[in-house]
Amino acid sequence: MAMAKYFEVNKEVLPLKANLAVQEAKYQKASGDLQEAEDLLQQKENELAEVQRTLEEAVSKKDAVLAEAKKCQDKMDAATALIGGLAGEKIRWTEQIASFKSETDRLVGDVILLTAFLSYTGPFNQEFRSDLQSLWIKQVIEKMIPLSANVNIIESLTDRSQIGEWNIQGLPTDELSIQNGIIATKAMRFPLLIDPQSQGKVWIKNKEKQNKLIVTALNHKYFRNHLEDSVNFGYPIIIEDVAEELDPCLDNLLDRNLLKVGTQYKVKIGDKEVDWNPAFRCYITTKLPNPAYTPEVFARTSIIDFTVTMRGLEDQLLGRVILTERKELEDERVQLVETVTGNMKKMKELEANLLHKLSTTQGSLLDDVTVIEVLNTSKNTALEVKEKIEIAKVTEAKINAAREEYRVVATRGSVLYFLVCSMARVNNMYQTSLVQFLERFDASMHNSAKTHITQKRIKRIINYLTFEIYRYKSRGLYEKDKFLLVLLMALSIDRQLELITFDEFQTFIKGGAALDLNDCPPVPFRWMTDETWLNLAQLTSLSPFVNILTKISGNERSWFTWYKKDAPENEIIPDGYNSLDPFRRMLLIRSWCMDRTIAQSRKYIANSLGERFAEPVVLNFEELLSESRELMPMVCFLSLGSDPSSNIELLAKKNELKCHPISMGQGQEIHARKLISFCLEDGGWVLLQNCHLGLEYMAELTIQLLELERIGKEAIVSPNFRIWITTEPHPKFPITLLQMSLKYTNEPPAGIRAGLKRTYTNLSQDFLDYSQSPFYLPLVYSISFLHTVVQERRKFGPLGWNIPYEFNSSDWYASCLFVQNHLDDLEQGKGISWVTVRYMLGEVQYGGRVTDDYDKRLLNTFTRVWFHDALFEETFQFFKGYKVYSYKEQEAYLSAIDEMFNVDPPQVYGFHSNAEITYQTNTMKNILEEIMGIQPKESSAGTGESREDRVARQVKEMLSKTPLAFDLFDVKQHLIAMGATSSMNIFLRQEIDRMQRIIILVRTIFKDLLLAVEGTIIMSENLRDALDNIFNARVPTVFKRGSWVSSSLGFWFSELLERHTQFYNWCFGSRPVVFWMSGFFNPQGFLTAMRQEVARAHQGWALDQVTMHNDVLKVGPEECKKPPKEGVFVYGLFVDGAGWDRRTSRLVEATNKVLFTLMPVIHIYAQFLSTTRYPKSYVCPVYKKINRTDLNYICALLLQSYKPPDHWTLRGVALLCDVK
Repeated sequence: MAMAKYFEVNKEVLPLKANLAVQEAKYQKASGDLQEAEDLLQQKENELAEVQRTLEEAVSKKDAVLAEAKKCQDKMDAATALIGGLAGEKIRWTEQIASFKSETDRLVGDVILLTAFLSYTGPFNQEFRSDLQSLWIKQVIEKMIPLSANVNIIESLTDRSQIGEWNIQGLPTDELSIQNGIIATKAMRFPLLIDPQSQGKVWIKNKEKQNKLIVTALNHKYFRNHLEDSVNFGYPIIIEDVAEELDPCLDNLLDRNLLKVGTQYKVKIGDKEVDWNPAFRCYITTKLPNPAYTPEVFARTSIIDFTVTMRGLEDQLLGRVILTERKELEDERVQLVETVTGNMKKMKELEANLLHKLSTTQGSLLDDVTVIEVLNTSKNTALEVKEKIEIAKVTEAKINAAREEYRVVATRGSVLYFLVCSMARVNNMYQTSLVQFLERFDASMHNSAKTHITQKRIKRIINYLTFEIYRYKSRGLYEKDKFLLVLLMALSIDRQLELITFDEFQTFIKGGAALDLNDCPPVPFRWMTDETWLNLAQLTSLSPFVNILTKISGNERSWFTWYKKDAPENEIIPDGYNSLDPFRRMLLIRSWCMDRTIAQSRKYIANSLGERFAEPVVLNFEELLSESRELMPMVCFLSLGSDPSSNIELLAKKNELKCHPISMGQGQEIHARKLISFCLEDGGWVLLQNCHLGLEYMAELTIQLLELERIGKEAIVSPNFRIWITTEPHPKFPITLLQMSLKYTNEPPAGIRAGLKRTYTNLSQDFLDYSQSPFYLPLVYSISFLHTVVQERRKFGPLGWNIPYEFNSSDWYASCLFVQNHLDDLEQGKGISWVTVRYMLGEVQYGGRVTDDYDKRLLNTFTRVWFHDALFEETFQFFKGYKVYSYKEQEAYLSAIDEMFNVDPPQVYGFHSNAEITYQTNTMKNILEEIMGIQPKESSAGTGESREDRVARQVKEMLSKTPLAFDLFDVKQHLIAMGATSSMNIFLRQEIDRMQRIIILVRTIFKDLLLAVEGTIIMSENLRDALDNIFNARVPTVFKRGSWVSSSLGFWFSELLERHTQFYNWCFGSRPVVFWMSGFFNPQGFLTAMRQEVARAHQGWALDQVTMHNDVLKVGPEECKKPPKEGVFVYGLFVDGAGWDRRTSRLVEATNKVLFTLMPVIHIYAQFLSTTRYPKSYVCPVYKKINRTDLNYICALLLQSYKPPDHWTLRGVALLCDVK
């Protein structure tokens, strides 16, 4: 079984074993083949590795070569790019290298000029800066110092991108402002800006806003803290609105007196040492338009005149017009300016960066990739910027063309602004800030009627703006200055439009004042005054009037008839002059009849500006309130009889608000502070009265309001809060407060009706009911009438009162109280004691104020003429149409007063009708004086000759005519020969001594002035005053001091020659037969010498027993051939307020339009203890000049008359030695 199994298994295994052996053999053979193959493979792999290594070495070598080639190519590309990129700069840089070399050679002269500009030109205007630069250039060239041919100050010290940035910050674009910006930022000393319009202040605030600017003022309670903080931390500080003196604590700071303590610097501020930070900057500003700083302030600070210029303001206003009318244009222009400024700044930075890279790269430039990047960026940006600038130029040209259409509006605005600013020179209270003006300017554009037609729109804006400025400014002027404003407005506008030439304007304001009567043709007619003839002679320099003197001389009748008319301006002017336009007609009227110039100037104003400008502006308190804001005070300028308190309280009541009045004065500041603090929070009005008595608090209030304004919305201010201020004009009233406030005047209307109405409005019914006496009401009315008359007489000047007294309602009230008491004390059936009433009125109540004897006489005459028993008669009248009213009720009086005349004839006040001519003449002369006084003292406005050249020419002419000084030795010898101890000769010697001083002074001033104009000597204060006054045809102040008063330089100089002639002929010839009394310095001394001479001629006559007498002869000086036996003949006296009849030798009423009548020769002599006087003789005071003051009083002469002396006293009759 086992074998069988074995067999069976073996039968299967044996073949398998055989197969195994075969397979093993095959395997052995295959393994051998495999080994051979693997050996061959290893061999081949080894060979491949060798080849691979060789390949890699070859590739590596190839890559190195390629990298080297690429590097070389890159360098070649970079070099090409660098050469190409810098090729554009090659020409410019080559030129610049040559230019820099040339500039280096001329650097000394240029630096001298630029440093001189930074150091010295700040306080001056554009014209004077240019003159200084021309002078410096001339001196530098003379000293052979190398200097660039055309040194441009602005381009040398700054660049366009910086200027553009300043303009964006608010600096005006005109050349002067840019120069100011350069001085303020580049000068070593801290700047002090003369900045009346606050333009410089606004620019600095915007410029330093990012640098934590500190704003303070000298009188700020934290001023020291502000100063210490800014010095310590290096913050900029601006000290606003300083006056002419700076705080001494600033001295070390401004001088940079630094103390070194260890490694740090300190500066002493007051008594405290503060760490000095080099980043500290200090700016000081003042609103004073023409401050007088001490030399120390000039040395410590860089004073810069930041006053806005006409052109600069015009450009600003044009921007505002376009912003309102064509906003898209202005936005585009501003965007353009900003873009161009930014682009230029970018180009500057890129160029600086490139130059920095080129100069600082180590090794080869080709190795620094960033250089190429910067260069490419610069090049691309430069191209891009250049394209933008070219596009900007085209766009700017288009915008400017569109803008120019509106320039007339800006020009008118600029003219009006400078006009309203000039009013501050008339009265320092008439301040107007640029901000206030711009508000009115913008309002004019918003409120004027709209239209799509550009030219119509422009015309409407101009018309609205002109009237708006007139209305706004006129409201804050006194009555006497309102007409001045509107006349000056018409003249300024017409001058800007070139409708009036500079010479015509000068002729209008000066007339013939600068001419010497001796150089003109002789006056052809006796009825024509010297002044008129000089005015007409001056007119011949203007083209329409070249032949006027000839025409007048040949046509006396026509001109005399025309001149004698009541209103010659409305009549046909002879010899073809009727076709003149209103202004030239006004020139002619001004030359002939000064008193009618006002009437003609109203016609000129109506023609030039429009009828509505000839009408007065009426104050409306509600309108004033609507224009006001919480922190905008309303300031009333007080005048006699003008207290707006009742109006303000009434307005407060109407608006259901509480008005808190407080009268300022010593110690009232505490109450005012409390009131303002209370009203700021709770609302209400504060009325600060008489603030000229509390100026320190006004300065404090200004700072408080500015601080509240600066805080803005965070400040706690009630919308119902208002500040009302009343003040008299005061030179130290804070300018800033005036410039931020609304100003108005509330003067009472003039005239009898207005005066009586004011009196009867303010009295109560109880006052009228006080007494049942039939005398009471007529007496009260008569006192009221007297009160009005004595006040109104003031407007007539010396003719009314020698001294203008401040009569007020207290005088009236005291007089009425006296009448009440007097009537209470009257016994039944007894009449009034008129002597007592007259004495109390004329000597006590009103007379108590009167200091002049002749004024006292006038007042007593009024009481004598009006206060007597006839006062209570029905027929009694003060003057025709002015009767005594007697009513029980106040309303009846007011109704009757309303029916009275609007305009009062001069006779009501006791005058002749000529008094109105005097008043109108004086008013017009004052207006012309004011216009002359506020003219800018720069050039001659477009004529070829400068002010200095014109004055120099005039001075040379006068110097050639000025007599030589007396030889005092010769004078002494002649006086000894004539009798040295004679009283008249002693008087002559005294007069010659005074004349000698005047002649020497005149010749010295004239010679020095010529030298000063040439620049040989310094222009002193006296010489500057002389130059200004001679240009304005006025007498220099230095001449007035020891000489005589005269209305013009021409008359003064003519009088100098005439006085010298009289003294010379008397001394070196013989004693005059007739003396020209007006030609003496001391006419009182002359009359005393005459009395002494008469007393000595009579044995036993003492000087104090000799009285003076006079006889008026019927002859003129030329008809007197021999002197009187005793006494003297005098001539040259004029009677004012009356006429003189030579036939009867009596005072008579003046002839119409003849203001002064030349008296014939008067014989003045002395008698022993004689008191003889004719009953109707008028004791007539004699004065040297028109102003009848004690200083001008000479003596009294007796003049015969058919009328009682009281008549002439009321007329204000006097004799004057000089009426010019």
